Amino acid sequence: MTDHRTNAFGQPIGAPVSGEFPRPMPPRTDMQGQFCSVVPLDAKQHTSGLYRAFAQDEDGRNWTYLPEEPIKSELAFSDWMEQAERSADPMFHTVLDATGTPVGHATYLRITPDAGVIEVGYIHFSPLMQRTPVATEAMYLMMRRVFDELGYRRYEWKCDALNAPSRSAAERLGFTFEGIFRQATHYKGRNRDTAWYSILDSEWPRIRSAFEAWLTPENFDQTGQQRQSLQARASR
Repeated sequence: MTDHRTNAFGQPIGAPVSGEFPRPMPPRTDMQGQFCSVVPLDAKQHTSGLYRAFAQDEDGRNWTYLPEEPIKSELAFSDWMEQAERSADPMFHTVLDATGTPVGHATYLRITPDAGVIEVGYIHFSPLMQRTPVATEAMYLMMRRVFDELGYRRYEWKCDALNAPSRSAAERLGFTFEGIFRQATHYKGRNRDTAWYSILDSEWPRIRSAFEAWLTPENFDQTGQQRQSLQARASR
């Protein structure tokens, strides 16, 4: 946000910030939509279903930009799920489709209540939810909690700069590209330049309206295909 205020020394200073800080931590409660629900990850309830969902990715390409290699057995995946359930940051959530079947997971991470900043990440959507309304609505539900329920100022999306599908998804969902952090980290024995994206609280009302218009039943034909894209809705 550009601001031209100055202090007593004639130096430019930022816009005033109102509200109370720290903002609340995200609660471990369900987020309910029409196509899906986003719920706290429960290893006992979700391990088998998520393992089967991720197994639909037969060649393992969905794991390329995740920190882990493909998990080969349900027993090993169960151990991973138990650790994920105990984690407070990242805070893992499971995406359930309309039938209650686990189809993916996502997290809140780098949760910074003092600054009112939070990131969405560690996103692993199985083939059962990719390119479906479930994937879009899950992201909307997580955004709605951050801005409308918790009152955060900034919502971040970061990914490997080489991860073209993730970068495309961020832009489709309304995030603004902010730049590349070179050699930000490394994983799996290789460098990662990180692409940064964000949505600000001042931008959220417009983006929320686009999501809500896109999610209306009238936007889908009898085969479930969208009539108008989310980006088209956002540009109105």
